[in-house]
Amino acid sequence: MACRFSELVVDSRDPEALAAFWAAVLDYRVLGREDGEVEIGPDVGFGGAAPTLVFAPVADPTPGKVRLHIDLNATDRDQEKELGRLLGLGATRADVGQTGDEGWHVLADPEGNQFCLLEQRLDPL
Repeated sequence: MACRFSELVVDSRDPEALAAFWAAVLDYRVLGREDGEVEIGPDVGFGGAAPTLVFAPVADPTPGKVRLHIDLNATDRDQEKELGRLLGLGATRADVGQTGDEGWHVLADPEGNQFCLLEQRLDPL
């Protein structure tokens, strides 16, 4: 038997605001709130095909380079239109030394957590 990826916990200064951003990005909804944490996920909720995201309150997130990031793929529009939507939601462009020839865009969420928007479209779950 193998493990399943069920949830990703993200340290955040403002869990409510960051959860709202990512819920809009991923078309997730709030699944629960407990002890200052906010969990978002697809309508199926915890244990479904896609992992949930839990935003945990921390006064001072870990400084330095983040050791992992989320990769996203648009499901119902091309990459450039999705890029515009993400920027409109509050994402910003992040420079990590790209050459400009990559097939992805590096962005940051409202708290500076980096993520990538890849070129390939995927079918929705």
